[in-house]
Amino acid sequence: MSLRADSRLLVLTGGPGAGKSALLEALRAAGHSVMDEAGRAIIQDQALIGGRALPWVDPCAFAEAMLGWELRSLRLAAGLPGPVFFDRGLPDVLGYLDLQGLPIPAHMQAAAERFPYHRHVFLLPPWREIFVQDQERKQSFAEAERTCAAMERTYRRLGYHIIEVPPAPLEQRLRFIIEQSLPGRGMRAGQFEVT
Repeated sequence: MSLRADSRLLVLTGGPGAGKSALLEALRAAGHSVMDEAGRAIIQDQALIGGRALPWVDPCAFAEAMLGWELRSLRLAAGLPGPVFFDRGLPDVLGYLDLQGLPIPAHMQAAAERFPYHRHVFLLPPWREIFVQDQERKQSFAEAERTCAAMERTYRRLGYHIIEVPPAPLEQRLRFIIEQSLPGRGMRAGQFEVT
């Protein structure tokens, strides 16, 4: 990565239906700053206005909308104290395009390199027991697995270290994230206690 990673910015990524949203809501309820996922909100907004930036209508427009969302989230996070947890990050946009078999535009690659997060990224693989489809999440479980693989591949290619979050009850997963990212309840810049 071309710039020093911001150790306050912690990303949770993976496939859909892995419990990411519930975990981030639990982090928010515990008093931590959270940046919401781009994809679901963009789909809801585009569906409401009859827009084309939907993954099943115009994947490139959808990726551009996600890019703008993630860049704005980074600006908002810059003004927040302490660690900030992201429901996906800029590399997820690249992973999405990779998953679709689409080329990654130079400006999107540049954004992912120009604005690095903490070098450790939490990966939540699809979990069949909790996986459900809905209006915004139309992927099958097999597609969720392919999505997770694309995200992991993309983050590794960009030089991130993956920490896999094991399937477990929400409280255990919350404790795992906090213990891994906030040793001693106080963030130590650039460090994780990874076993």
